[in-house]
Parts: sequence; C-alpha cells; structure tokens
Amino acid sequence: MNQNIPQDAAERRAIAPVICYPNHTLPDPDLAALAEARRLARKTGECLVPAREARCFRVPAGHFFRVTSVEGPQVGDLNLWSAADPHERFYSGKTRALHGTHLTRGDRLWSLFPWLRPMATVVEDTLEWYGIDEHGGSVHDVIGTRCDPYTHHLLSGGQHYHHCCHSNLTHALMDALGLDRAAAEPLVHDVLNVFMCTGFTRDTGQYFMKASPVRPGDYIEFHAEIDLIGGLSACPGGDCSAEHSSDAARCHPLLVEIFAPQGPAARPQPAPSGYRWP
Repeated sequence: MNQNIPQDAAERRAIAPVICYPNHTLPDPDLAALAEARRLARKTGECLVPAREARCFRVPAGHFFRVTSVEGPQVGDLNLWSAADPHERFYSGKTRALHGTHLTRGDRLWSLFPWLRPMATVVEDTLEWYGIDEHGGSVHDVIGTRCDPYTHHLLSGGQHYHHCCHSNLTHALMDALGLDRAAAEPLVHDVLNVFMCTGFTRDTGQYFMKASPVRPGDYIEFHAEIDLIGGLSACPGGDCSAEHSSDAARCHPLLVEIFAPQGPAARPQPAPSGYRWP
C-alpha cells in the first residue's frame, strides 16, 4: 500500500456523498391503481421452470406476472425483452442507478438505450420485510450479472458446465423465437436476481451471496408496462448459500403465473425516451 498518506486524508474521506441520480422526478408508478387492477385480474396461464433450466413466457401490456418459490429455497435469473423488438431489453445497470442495488415494491425495470422506458413495475414482494441485513445483504439484486459458462471456465481451471443461467436463458430464447445460438446469445443480458440475497463485502468490496430467505409460497409480482417476453432461469446454485454453476446444490423449480386485468389496462404503455440526437 502506498504510505504517502496526505495530512488531510480524514477530511477527504469525510466528504458527504451525493446521490448520482435523484429519482423523485420519475413518473409515479401509482401502486394504488395497480393494486385495484390486480384485485380484479384473473389467472390466464402459468409456466413451471424446472430446476437448472430456463423457460420463456409472454406477458401482454397491462397484465401481471408472478414468480413463486414452490418447493424449496430457489433463486432465479430474470431477463425481459420487448415482444415487439427483442433488441429492446432490460437494462440492469440503469435500473440500479435509478433505484438502488436491490429492487422491491414500487421499483421499475427499465429498458436500454435508446428506449429507456419502464418495462415492468414491482407491485408485490413477500420478501420486502428482509430489508438490509447486518452484512449489507438484501434480496432481488441488480448488481450481479448471471452465472455463465465463460466465467466458470475461467475460474475453474478450464472445466465446462452447461447449465449456467446464461446458457439456460440463451437456449430458452432460441426455443421461444426460433433463433440459432449466434443470434440469441447477444440478446441475453444482465438480470434481476430474483430471491437472491447479495451485497458487497465491507473490507474488499467484493460481490457476495448468502442463503436466500425465500421459502415456498414467497413471490415477487410485476405489472407489465409493455408487451413482454420474459425469460427465467432456475439457477443451478439453488438458494446460493454455497456455490453456483454446479450440480452439487439442491435446486427446485420456480413457477411463473400470468394474470389478465378485467377491463382496460391501468394505463397506456410508456413511450420510448423523448431524447433526440442533434
């Protein structure tokens, strides 16, 4: 470590932080209106995602979709694409900048440039009670990427593992859209880690995971702001208490349910960003 510590080091460290993206000017998600629309909604379909696999599902704008732990503690990696153009997809980095490292009720999942509009809004979260624990951990993060075979190969000394969430989501999108791997893989993106409990270590700043607090019956529910294709992988790490990208962890399926509003949608679909290049 460089020992050339300046005399005013303490004063420099004590400078108060400033929020990069104050979000009080974001459109109000109007959770009360969404709650009323959800109260009248009726289930129209479901998709069971097997352990260590992924599935895609479609959600029309104005509908709701719920991800539930059904058999045991299990985390899931969620991708979202616009059904009209899958090149418009979830932007976890900007979502993190706008809402924070972990999402819960009232937060929104935003799409990438040049669209930058809400794709889905979190309307219910049975793990909202968890908050931030003594280790700095919380659930439903947008800080991790997704387990992938390339990083696994790098860190394992050359081993191959084919059920990583990146691989699972790629195959699910190939099946859903009839694409080959070369076309589908670039559309797979950084995820919302549903139910995963994560944070950063205080001493080294490293990304950590710990056993998820999710139990059978816990769920997170979303309102689709635009016509969506969703992709969900039941992570090969199970509850991510020890490792991921392996067959050693005990894994369980995840259930996705779709609910249709009775009557018109609660609001019109959001328009893409109004920014225009000069």
